[in-house]
Amino acid sequence: MQVKVLGAERRRRWSYDEKVRLVEETLQAGETVCGIARRHGVAPSLLFTWRRQARQGRLGGDAVPVLVPVEITPAPAPISISAPQPASSPPAQRARTGIIEIELGGGCRVRVDRDVDGEALQRVLELLRRR
Repeated sequence: MQVKVLGAERRRRWSYDEKVRLVEETLQAGETVCGIARRHGVAPSLLFTWRRQARQGRLGGDAVPVLVPVEITPAPAPISISAPQPASSPPAQRARTGIIEIELGGGCRVRVDRDVDGEALQRVLELLRRR
């Protein structure tokens, strides 16, 4: 007898609320991670991973996005050699405004305030690099 499995691999997608509920169950007195995993059809290692992420405050990951003010502007047109070049702003003036400008290449530039959340900025930059 030969069995062929057709189609893409099926994986269950766990919502943030489901993860929290299962992690909370593992913290109840008299409960074991393996028992809860077996009851819900989850690998115990996945529950241990979710517990670690919850301790580190990373369980929500993609479920709770953080928005930061970002402005993407096109790159300026090339300046001809005969045109006078504008003077850039002095470093002291740039430091006072608190704006950080990051050029990613390909005409993509990101400007953020100096108080931007570093982790959120990292996620935005990773998404822009994939484009």
